Amino acid sequence: MASYTDPPEEGQGRRDITVALAFLFLAILALYAPPGIQSQVAAGLRATVLRPFLMTQDARSQFTLRTENALRLQAQLDSLASIVASQAALVDENRHLREALELQARVPGSFLHANLIRPGTAGSESMFFLDVGSAQGVQAGNPVLMRNGRIGLVGVIREVTRDAAVGLDWSHPDFRASAMTEDGETYGLVESMPGDFREGDRLLLNAIPYHERLDSGTLITTSGLGGIFPRGIPIGEVMGLHQEEGGWRSEYWLRPVVETGSATHVLVVRANALSDQLMELLRE
Repeated sequence: MASYTDPPEEGQGRRDITVALAFLFLAILALYAPPGIQSQVAAGLRATVLRPFLMTQDARSQFTLRTENALRLQAQLDSLASIVASQAALVDENRHLREALELQARVPGSFLHANLIRPGTAGSESMFFLDVGSAQGVQAGNPVLMRNGRIGLVGVIREVTRDAAVGLDWSHPDFRASAMTEDGETYGLVESMPGDFREGDRLLLNAIPYHERLDSGTLITTSGLGGIFPRGIPIGEVMGLHQEEGGWRSEYWLRPVVETGSATHVLVVRANALSDQLMELLRE
C-alpha cells in the first residue's frame, strides 16, 4: 500500500524560485556595491545578526588563550616581580630628579595592549578583530605590532567601533607599506603576495633601483613616508632577488618578522605615540 503524503501546496515552487532570485539579486548588489557601502553593511551585520556568533567565538578564543598562556604568564609575572622589586629605588630616584628639574612625566598610554581574534570565516583570513576600540583611543590607521623575538609589523586598523576594532594584516592583498633598509640608504615599497595556501603568503619589496643590491638577511623597516606607519618598524628580512624589471628596478622576497598565524597578543600604536618612545620600544 502506497504511503500517503500531503499534496504539494499550490504555488510553492513559484515562491521558492522568487525567494532564490531575490537572494541572488541581493548577492549581486552586495558584490558590486561601493566599498564604503560594503563596509557599512558588514558593520551592520556584525552589530546585529552576527553579533551572537562573534560573541561566542570571542568567548571561546578568550578561554583558549587563557588556558594556553596561564603557565607562561605566571613565569613572566614572577620575572617582572623580581625586576620591579630591584628597580623600585631607581623609579623613586627618577621621580625626585624630574621634580627637581621641573620636568613633566612621559606621555602615558601611547601603546595599547590588545587581544587579536580571527573571524574564522572563508574570505576573511587576512582580517582580525581587536578587543579595544575608540573608547580606549584606538583610531583607523593605527599600526598593530607584535613581539616575536623582536618587535614586528602585524598590520593596520581599518575600522573602529566603541569597544572593538577591525584590522588587516600584512597578508591582505590591499596591504602596502613604504619601506627602507635599516640604515636608511635604500627605499622601496612592500606589498603582499598571496600564495596557494596561507603558509605560502609572502612579502615583496619592489621599486628598488636597479643599481642597488640588497644582501640576504638585510632588515627592511617602515620608512615613515605616507603618514601611515611610523619610521623604523621592522617588516621583514631579505630572502633573495625575485626579478629585475626592464633593467631599471629590482624586486626582492622578504621573510616577515611576524607570522600572521602566530599573532594573539598585540600592541596598538596610538596617534599620540612620540617618535622617541617608539624608538625606545623598538630597541628593547
